[in-house]
Amino acid sequence: MSCQLRVQSGDSKFNNASFITIKLVTNQEQITRNREPTTEKMKIIGIIPARHASGRFPGKPLVDIAGKSMVRRVYEQALQCSLLGKVVVATDDERIFDHVLAFGGFAMMTSENHQSGTDRCAEISAALPEFEVVINIQGDEPFINPEQIEKVAACFTDEKTELATLVKRIELDEELHNSNTPKVVLNNRSEAIYFSRSVIPYIRGQQLQNWLQHHTFYKHIGIYGYRADVLQEITKLPVSSLEKAESLEQLRWIENGYRIKVAETEHETLAVDTPADLEKILKNIL
Repeated sequence: MSCQLRVQSGDSKFNNASFITIKLVTNQEQITRNREPTTEKMKIIGIIPARHASGRFPGKPLVDIAGKSMVRRVYEQALQCSLLGKVVVATDDERIFDHVLAFGGFAMMTSENHQSGTDRCAEISAALPEFEVVINIQGDEPFINPEQIEKVAACFTDEKTELATLVKRIELDEELHNSNTPKVVLNNRSEAIYFSRSVIPYIRGQQLQNWLQHHTFYKHIGIYGYRADVLQEITKLPVSSLEKAESLEQLRWIENGYRIKVAETEHETLAVDTPADLEKILKNIL
């Protein structure tokens, strides 16, 4: 089976073409046919942004992890989520595009000019307007638990949900005080009030090493869900002052009045940011 997909003019690979034809492999067709829709009113797509030009780990999506590439492992984990009607790899690199098709996946080329995975998701969402909810699945988490994707997707059963993400309870002091682990504070409606690389809230009158005994702290798990119309809106917003300060794009949304629904997961994530992270996974997990 094949289909035609419109490619945006900003994509240098297809500047002279209006459409490309992508072959869908049999196994994904079968999975799609067998799935039950989540609700009569909601169609959800999972998008895996994948770029080759990573500063800390070039070519990361194609790196081999015990016989399968990183992007393939993420893709196959996402396919296990029953709430997704389609899974797409969004890339600006022909090598990744060709590789995904070769293992039987579905991929679309995007512009080379995107600054974030959110921007890449917005381009795909605009090209596939039949999907009302978009789940941005991190391309560097090869063992993401499908239940985590489902938790984010399930947030949109509430029609008021604009954006959604995940948190996990912090259990170790080294995580709590690590600036590379963004912390989240929530309101009583399970919405994010603020994200910070600093420890929030500050526990007055207690020594730092005792803070976990006096408050429940949450860390952010970097998977996002968006209503399709809201996704188009937030990618048009200028970079905000809080986003610049913390280097966290979700603060741009909060600063502009958008609400982020939060679900809690008990599953840990294993992100591969550097070759050392991959080495650790290969040694300790596989």
